[in-house]
Amino acid sequence: MSSRLHNSQFFGLCNTVQLGTCRPRCQKHRILSLQSTKISVFTSDKLSSLLLGIYSTIPRTLETTTVPSNLCKTSSLTNEKKLGKVKIGPCKARMGFSSKPTSELSVDKEMDIAGNEEMNRDRSQYDAIVIGSGIGGLVAATQLAVKGARVLVLEKYVIPGGSSGYYQKDGYTFDVGSSVMFGFSDKGNLNLITQALAAVGCEMEVIPDPTTVHFHLPNNLSVQVHREYGDFITELTDKFPHEKEAILKFYGECWKIFNALNSLELKSLEEPIYLFGQFFQKPLECLTLAYYLPQNAGDIARKYIRDPELLSFIDAECFIVSTVNALQTPMINASMVLCERHFGGINYPVGGVGGIAKSLANGLVNQGSKIVYKANVTSIILEHGKAAGVRLSDGREFLAKTIISNATRWDTFGKLLEGENLPKDEESFQKVYVKAPSFLSIHMGVKAEVLPPDTDCHHFVLEDDWARLEDSYGSIFLSIPTVLDSSLAPEGRHILHIFTTSSIEDWEGLPRKEYEAKKDRVADEIIGRLEKLFPGLRSSIDFMEVGSPKTHRRFLARDNGTYGPMPRRTPKGLLGMPFNTTSIDGLYCVGDSCFPGQGVIAVAFSGVMCAHRVAADIGLERRSPLLDAALLRLLSWLRTLA
Repeated sequence: MSSRLHNSQFFGLCNTVQLGTCRPRCQKHRILSLQSTKISVFTSDKLSSLLLGIYSTIPRTLETTTVPSNLCKTSSLTNEKKLGKVKIGPCKARMGFSSKPTSELSVDKEMDIAGNEEMNRDRSQYDAIVIGSGIGGLVAATQLAVKGARVLVLEKYVIPGGSSGYYQKDGYTFDVGSSVMFGFSDKGNLNLITQALAAVGCEMEVIPDPTTVHFHLPNNLSVQVHREYGDFITELTDKFPHEKEAILKFYGECWKIFNALNSLELKSLEEPIYLFGQFFQKPLECLTLAYYLPQNAGDIARKYIRDPELLSFIDAECFIVSTVNALQTPMINASMVLCERHFGGINYPVGGVGGIAKSLANGLVNQGSKIVYKANVTSIILEHGKAAGVRLSDGREFLAKTIISNATRWDTFGKLLEGENLPKDEESFQKVYVKAPSFLSIHMGVKAEVLPPDTDCHHFVLEDDWARLEDSYGSIFLSIPTVLDSSLAPEGRHILHIFTTSSIEDWEGLPRKEYEAKKDRVADEIIGRLEKLFPGLRSSIDFMEVGSPKTHRRFLARDNGTYGPMPRRTPKGLLGMPFNTTSIDGLYCVGDSCFPGQGVIAVAFSGVMCAHRVAADIGLERRSPLLDAALLRLLSWLRTLA
């Protein structure tokens, strides 16, 4: 089977999109039956679908209808392996998907898909414009909207989500990025996705995952990370009985950090009134976090663990968190993930990961703010050195008091501010961090019988050589979300989403024929490795598409397709990671190139922090200009120590 990926069929593209809405919290709780109707959401000339592949028209201007909010209905999910469904939040915002071919978006008839009208040449003043609708950008936007800000989100693509988007093809609903959802539980303070949805009156139905990840490692080392912490520790100490005490001490330190974080109300670390308030309420917890801020997981592990293979396992644990080894992974980041997976657990949203972004976007609209799709921001407008607006590729301009960029810092300062001198803080950032590599992604549909009945949802494969952990194509991430939610695939089929690190340099300059042949060859090699786990996998393939780093760059608008920053050398924990404010007045950054870094829970944290800082700056939260200036100078100085 050819693995040729038509870029138009990748990353968030689908034949139809059914978008539900979240009811405002003041509405009476109810679920309306889903009665979808097709509306033309684009006015366009009849052009080839070469660019987008799924539409017979190329969108130019969004048409919208202003309508009351309502709820989408989803079909119930039956699956023998699931632990049960968990409903999170004060209202239902479930999503349905359709695989019927059409050139129009199919939406709930009461849904305002763009959340706005008469957007052409709109130069009215917004409190904030958010560039991009990844999870970080949407969390920042919704948090601000709830506080009363007038927010405009501009999304280059046709649906929200970025790396947390989805696409549909041949009856399959594929997650674009990771299917491992942290921060999606119903308890604690680190369930940031749950909190973000609840803030705009949304709830999603989720399925608990009994195993976070199943490691398949050199020397036939197989470790399942069970949802229950005690079960995981029992399995790991059974593999390394001579390191039992060391294992308990290392993960015990992780829990110390996690518990400190989980006890705090998480807001902007750049806002001194909040920061001092938290310190006076929880001094021990704040001092604990300050102590671990400049430390890395690998150094802590080596305080206790001596077995080289166990240390390599800790490297693999951290690689999933940060795409670098434990010595380069900040201890705070590692602790958030290594403990949240047991505290709140991994919970998969019914209908797919793309529903998170869609629910947040709908919640944003219901708060009175706006989101515009096919809005390609090409530059940030500066007036007297202050960020004052943005300009789109079609010439439209939008003005705002503040600009929040959900693009990477390389895209923000290298492209959206092209021609401007790089601020000193950004120079310092780029001296400490480089762009992490991208990924090669393989989305497959396979016959269900090829997978054993007890197959876990998530796998990490590094079967031969520990030294290949960080090499391109060395480690394989595999997600099989249909193990939890069978509705994502046609009956009798499973989805396999495979991804492995890959640099864009491996794919540049190739003629089209060679490029497609290379995708086929690399995909075939990876499938061959997975056949050791699932014999007959290759012959069971029903559908396959492959995306290279160039695909990620094109559809996610990320410089070189990068998935975030990576330290040039061993970092001092999170000390060098920039926060949300920038050296340009009125310009903020959010997402994985801001504190605390990569991962869904991390970018959601970044969005919460950004919204709080922006809200203070535009007068929606308390602030002290004198204390602000002093704290920002202190934080800037601390980053120079990294």
